[in-house]
Amino acid sequence: MNYPVWFLPAIGGGTLIAFIAIVHVFVSHFAVGGGAYLIALEKKAYKEESEEMLSITKRFAKFFILLTMVFGSITGVGIWFITALVNPGGISFLIHNFVFGWAAEWVFFVLEIIAAFVYYYTFGKMDRKTHLKIGWIYFISAWMSLFLITGIIDFMLTPGKWLQHHSFWLGFFNPSFFPSVFFRTFMSFLMAGVFGLFVLSFYKNSEAKEKFVKYSSLWVIISIVLMVPFALWYVSVLPVEAKSLVMGKSPEIVRTTKVIITSSIIAFVLGLIVYLKPSLNKAYIAAIIFLAGFFIIGSFEWTREAARRPYVINKVMYSNMIFEKDLPKLQKEGFLKNAKWVSVRNITEENKRLAGKEIFIHQCYACHTIGGFNNDIKEKAKSMSYTALTKYIEKIHKVRYFMPPFAGNEEEAKALAAFIAGDLLGKEIKEVEKAKLDGKTIFEDNCSSCHEPEEFEDLISGWDKAKIRKALDMLEKLNPEMPPYNGTPQEKDTLTEYLFKLSGGVK
Repeated sequence: MNYPVWFLPAIGGGTLIAFIAIVHVFVSHFAVGGGAYLIALEKKAYKEESEEMLSITKRFAKFFILLTMVFGSITGVGIWFITALVNPGGISFLIHNFVFGWAAEWVFFVLEIIAAFVYYYTFGKMDRKTHLKIGWIYFISAWMSLFLITGIIDFMLTPGKWLQHHSFWLGFFNPSFFPSVFFRTFMSFLMAGVFGLFVLSFYKNSEAKEKFVKYSSLWVIISIVLMVPFALWYVSVLPVEAKSLVMGKSPEIVRTTKVIITSSIIAFVLGLIVYLKPSLNKAYIAAIIFLAGFFIIGSFEWTREAARRPYVINKVMYSNMIFEKDLPKLQKEGFLKNAKWVSVRNITEENKRLAGKEIFIHQCYACHTIGGFNNDIKEKAKSMSYTALTKYIEKIHKVRYFMPPFAGNEEEAKALAAFIAGDLLGKEIKEVEKAKLDGKTIFEDNCSSCHEPEEFEDLISGWDKAKIRKALDMLEKLNPEMPPYNGTPQEKDTLTEYLFKLSGGVK
């Protein structure tokens, strides 16, 4: 509402953020765990007085520098760039409330860069003890970056007592902070082992390679085992709404959780196989372990983002950058009169669809595309009429618990419905008199957001009218995700007749 929106209708800003962020998080966790991994490899090479091991460690350090300092830095800048364009309201809020945390993280990041380059370019040119100390400076700096960023990004999901006191420390050390820090720490060690196996799969077989393969697979196996208790701790401290989504209320999150579990089992089993027989660390095996690691971290990040819906900052700011505290005012006075970056202030018949488009851009585009593969609004609304969309928009948060409430008045809801139904779907924009409502219209207004008429041929096959009528009075008991139907007794009777015909009933 207070910022302009970068409108890419077919792509969606959320898709761009997800693509860049998941890749960066994958690499950035390797940047943390890889620091510890390099120190461990170097110490092992010194202990065994193996020049070959030391040579492998130095080559790995070169790969590490190129991936983390070059590619990782580019994607890190990319995250700041894309989030500032797509959700400037959320970024602004975090910066203003955690500027000290961000500043401290940048200090450690600079120290991390310096230590990484000193470590690599002095490899073999500095006494062993001092060189290892440089490695430790790098790892501690990288881990402190993880520590500081975790406090800020987990605040977005679990603000905890900050909601009452607005204290920096209460926000930073939020309920999910400690389980997340430990979980991410072991996840970073997992990434180190994953990358280690992948890189080693391209080296020629030797005794040193075999030892490093066994060592790297241990990082994978042990890290997965240690991640489990902290993952369970993490879930246990989630707010009630978020926990219900993760524990089954959201089918999408359940599917993603299964991806995390399946990928973890694959990485664990293959890691164990490679540990027992290092010669099996072929490129294709290492690639599978690598992809499993990518899916673990990618699915975790997606789940963390999805669990806080409909908010970008839980209980503070909705995903469309509207503050929860501003909602009553916007629903009373109207969104367009209070928004800073719209051209339409007063809705007329001539500008109704243009007003609806501007409302869509500011309130819906954060999650929906137009004709894109991610939450395409045309696909979602294809079965709904103009009047059905109008009613759906006004009660959207009750029907879809993970969507922000509509922040506007009745006239603006109609404008938004006119844009979607008229401009995007090519449907007739016509008001229906309540007195003339028939069963089909009632169905479209109240059921078509979730159901197609054809479904009911099988869904309620064999039901008589009395059973259908009774079900309309207890929808939320039949399915907790279904909102109650609050129509009049006459409307329920009319809808009953329509549903009975859809089911194939003839009497």
